[in-house]
Amino acid sequence: MKKITFILLTGLCSAAFALPFNNKISNEEIKKLESGEVIIRNIDYAKNMCVSPTCEPLKKIIDSIHSTNPNYLAEVIQVKPIQGNENLASQIRDSLENIQDYAGIPYWSVRNQRYFDLYTTAKIINKVQEDEHVTKIDAELFMEPFGTINQPIRIEQTDDYLFYESTNSNNLKFQGINVVRPYAMKSVIVLFKDGDNWILYGAGGVKAPRVPFLTERIETSFINRIKTFCNFVFTKMDAKVSES
Repeated sequence: MKKITFILLTGLCSAAFALPFNNKISNEEIKKLESGEVIIRNIDYAKNMCVSPTCEPLKKIIDSIHSTNPNYLAEVIQVKPIQGNENLASQIRDSLENIQDYAGIPYWSVRNQRYFDLYTTAKIINKVQEDEHVTKIDAELFMEPFGTINQPIRIEQTDDYLFYESTNSNNLKFQGINVVRPYAMKSVIVLFKDGDNWILYGAGGVKAPRVPFLTERIETSFINRIKTFCNFVFTKMDAKVSES
């Protein structure tokens, strides 16, 4: 795999540009990315994101997260060589559009020391091909302990990038309390080329109250589920992100 360094390279976003990681990411994390590992970072706020709007796909993902203004936020990152993964964009798009496959994604709970389904059920309510690049899906998913999530999904694919965005269009409750308003939970994934590599970057956030006796439970319940979903998409195999 091409060594990831903070230098100027010829790539997707312009004739020469800095790789899309800023100084929020550590050298140790960079080394893990070089080895192909999936990096998962709890960052709380958008200002702590480790990418900058150096190209269109990253601008889209940053704008999307900022529009939600989350106070619980996580990043999931992976770098893959293009060689041997030429069809990665199509493979990931297929995974994202196969909504029914969301049901049964394994979610590991340290609290209960067992796996649960991330989503118990997942189905498409409506699907529209807006144009040659954009697909819009209205999905209905059931996630314990929040119940039914009405989830508008937008998938955009061009020659340069793949962009996925999902949110909630209904109120979500936790232990009978409204904790997330409509459109206050966001999962965004982008895939694009950088030199000899694919950059996979996912961010998931929730704008929810920081209530003393609920904050930790909300964070583990929402953020770890978002991380599990992103990891599932990135690895296309079992996602095993545990509660912390």
